[in-house]
Amino acid sequence: MRLFADNLVRLGLAALVVMLAVPAWTAPASRPSTATDIWVTTWESSPEMPRAPAIVLAGQTVRQVARVSLGGIYIRARLSNEFGDRPLVIGAAHLALGAGGGSTIDPSSDRTITFSGQPTVTIPPGAAVLSDPVSLTVPSLSNVVVSLYFPQPTGAVTENFFSMQTTYMAPGDQTAAGTLPGAATVTRRLILTALDISAATSARTVVVFGDSLTSGFGSTVDANHRWPDFLAEKLVNRSGRPALSVVNAGIGGNRLLHDFFGPNALARFDRDVLAQPSVGYLIVQVGINDLGLPGGRNLPDEEVTADEVIAGYKQLIQRANSHGIKVFFGTIPPFGPIPQRPGFYSDASEAKRVAVNNWIRTTRDHQGYIDFEAAVRDAKTRNRLAGQYDSGDHLDPNDAGFKAMADSVPMRLFE
Repeated sequence: MRLFADNLVRLGLAALVVMLAVPAWTAPASRPSTATDIWVTTWESSPEMPRAPAIVLAGQTVRQVARVSLGGIYIRARLSNEFGDRPLVIGAAHLALGAGGGSTIDPSSDRTITFSGQPTVTIPPGAAVLSDPVSLTVPSLSNVVVSLYFPQPTGAVTENFFSMQTTYMAPGDQTAAGTLPGAATVTRRLILTALDISAATSARTVVVFGDSLTSGFGSTVDANHRWPDFLAEKLVNRSGRPALSVVNAGIGGNRLLHDFFGPNALARFDRDVLAQPSVGYLIVQVGINDLGLPGGRNLPDEEVTADEVIAGYKQLIQRANSHGIKVFFGTIPPFGPIPQRPGFYSDASEAKRVAVNNWIRTTRDHQGYIDFEAAVRDAKTRNRLAGQYDSGDHLDPNDAGFKAMADSVPMRLFE
């Protein structure tokens, strides 16, 4: 016993000698904050696989207009080759403020975009890149124009199909051109997936996560009449409140539990929500395609129950809350009989919709809800959209319907 005690003493003395010989660790001095230390996402376009007809670029400039929500004095762009089949070469990139609509820019605002200090970048398949900060005063609710030059054939390009916005494609490197007369056009987002803005420490991002009801299918192209656009106008114009941006993470045809158009919502959640900087709030508006598409596309093996949809919702809540994000759910609007989509609506899918909405209205699992169903349903036939809000397909709202959805969002949720 005495020998054991003597060994402990010797070991203790040896440890003390080692501790005295090694300098104490000192935390590095904190770096003073700068205008580019704090970011919020001010615009988003969720990436999805290319749909037919495929777009392949070669020796072309692609110009895209994005209306941001919150403004700032520095801005940066995010580009994605997530669904590309080869390295994607960006030969030149410019960013400017829009002027006069269409592809026209304000030349005085034109800036070269760099990536790690270089004017070109190659994005590996499956990857994304973030640009260097661009010094430019960007007003809230303004149009930001991003022009990308692709000197080599791109192969398949990552896109967002139902963008409800015109994209311009012109030959050669015209990234600095004031306008692109005669450019070919599509209504898809290509490769550009987000814009971040420098912001105050109290600023937060509101991510709206959903399907075509969120992406705005049925609204007027280039009018910014999706319901998240209307919500952004309401939140940006509030006075005496912390700044909030609103970004649209919608993919037309998206589902919660199964892939269809775009990765399913559970699969893309980390990418489209948790990876965005400074997210404070999440609005979930997804599920209508889980209920209708199995019948509408003859997919009996992908039928889901209301309980399975609710279980998926609970997963989103837990994952968001663990990151300090408040979660609000939107009730699913009615989609009563759709003649051009037989099987999408049925008594069974309607019963599931009612059950899911009842859970959204009564559960305490989330931090609040928005009653979109009540905002746009027909007063007499409650399983149908009101005629004045129907885009014509009996599923997606029109401009007035999206405005009604935004107007139904309680501002107290963001207090």
